[in-house]
Amino acid sequence: MKQFIFSLLIAAVVFTSAGAQNANQEARKLSIALYAISNLYVDPVNDSKLVEDAIVGMLNKLDPHSNYMDPEETKEMNEPLQGNFDGVGIQFNMLTDTLYVIQVIPGGPSEKVGLMAGDRIIMVDDTLIAGVKMKTTDIMKRLRGPKGTDVRVKVLRDKNPELIEFKITRGKIPVYSLDAAYMADKNTGYIKLNRFAASSADEFRDALAKLKKQGMKNLILDLQGNGGGYLNIAIELADEFLGNNKLIVYTEGNKQAREEAKASARGGFEEGRLVVLVDEASASASEIVSGAIQDWDRGVIVGRRTFGKGLVQKPIPLPDGSMIRLTVARYYTPTGRCIQKPYENGKLEQYHHDLIDRYNRGELMSADSIHFPDSMKYNTLLNKRIVYGGGGIMPDLFIPVDTTRYTDYHRKLVASGLVNRVAMNYLDQNRSELNKRYHKFQQYKQDFDITEEIMQELLNMAKEENIEFNEEQYNRSKPLIMLQIKALIARDLYDMSQYFQIINDDNNSYQEALRIINDPDVYNKTLTK
Repeated sequence: MKQFIFSLLIAAVVFTSAGAQNANQEARKLSIALYAISNLYVDPVNDSKLVEDAIVGMLNKLDPHSNYMDPEETKEMNEPLQGNFDGVGIQFNMLTDTLYVIQVIPGGPSEKVGLMAGDRIIMVDDTLIAGVKMKTTDIMKRLRGPKGTDVRVKVLRDKNPELIEFKITRGKIPVYSLDAAYMADKNTGYIKLNRFAASSADEFRDALAKLKKQGMKNLILDLQGNGGGYLNIAIELADEFLGNNKLIVYTEGNKQAREEAKASARGGFEEGRLVVLVDEASASASEIVSGAIQDWDRGVIVGRRTFGKGLVQKPIPLPDGSMIRLTVARYYTPTGRCIQKPYENGKLEQYHHDLIDRYNRGELMSADSIHFPDSMKYNTLLNKRIVYGGGGIMPDLFIPVDTTRYTDYHRKLVASGLVNRVAMNYLDQNRSELNKRYHKFQQYKQDFDITEEIMQELLNMAKEENIEFNEEQYNRSKPLIMLQIKALIARDLYDMSQYFQIINDDNNSYQEALRIINDPDVYNKTLTK
């Protein structure tokens, strides 16, 4: 095994130093150092750990996004992007040290045996998981497993004191990247993607077709908080909006020649008004899509400057299941903008604090706090509008963070899980009545109100958790808290799409998008100024 690790390390150095005359000499230095430590060091050492530390040390000197992942981390990273995993098919929350089933995936293993939303899983096989402060990751490991294997769970349902036992045969569970798709008004559709996974383009096309059948002529694409994913999926999605042969993105690196990706003739939404929502957490693939749309003057970008990740990582799998994700190129928008924000080699902490620095500079509250040098100035390809490179996508219309209703007291309530818990408690006690009264979501959205009794329960919980009450902050955040509770109840009573139909009432970027998209003059003026 030791010899194999040495060979692997040498091969990796030779591969990444192709053509360099001193490659073998540098590889030999590493091999000698590792051999000396392994065989001569005063205390016992772990050879595998030494190799991992050496790899991590090298990558840390390169850029902020080249990294090493052990086999477990590699598996955890790939699952949400691959589009499926083997498991029991439930969505759940951990509240008061208990697993609450929020939703059973339609057609999945849990639904087939009769598990229901609102059930609390107390035991998995012979292991108690409730009230023992077990890590969520450990619980997930017990529920997940190879397709075709069985797991037994015991659940508490409603107020029945007896545990109900289910035998669930694990199956292939789809992982969806599309959070919501609905008609915002009679002409405008809304689609929210949370990442660019293997199935994202297909999910998007399916949602687009359904919305078109409902009369959609215009579209709001929500990429707020979307941290990216697969490059090829970003290209597929951008292709839906751009005409044949239009450049979407190109990549180029020191050891990688320029590669271009262009749109095909098959776009599903090349006509109609388009608004893309972005914020400081929109990154990578989200920036490819929004950058291409902006450069071709295809739609209006609304929100705040995006994260600024324009580095392309190539996965290099290693025999033990671990992986190196090595930056091999930068990607550029059709105008030639490099979206990657500046970084200094080895100063990763400073790079990752960039969003905090933006907040402290006031950038999230005012567009006037953002300054781009003239060297970063570019012109869009059709209307010749000025856009900027060198650090994310700057939106066409800036929407500041709303600080009026977000208080420290509200943040403590959310961080402690109390807002989520009070919604779950209410639903747990009133699910049957809610199902009878609100067959249709629109009726729930229009008629259901969060009562003072619910809010008082929240305050009582906060007191029990030793969260100091602040009346002024509570009154300021109260409308937002009530909206969040209502949205959380809707999510668990209906689906995630209904959650966003409520919570977007407080999303200023969403409200501005609706205003622009329904006013052709404002929309067209924004794309030509």
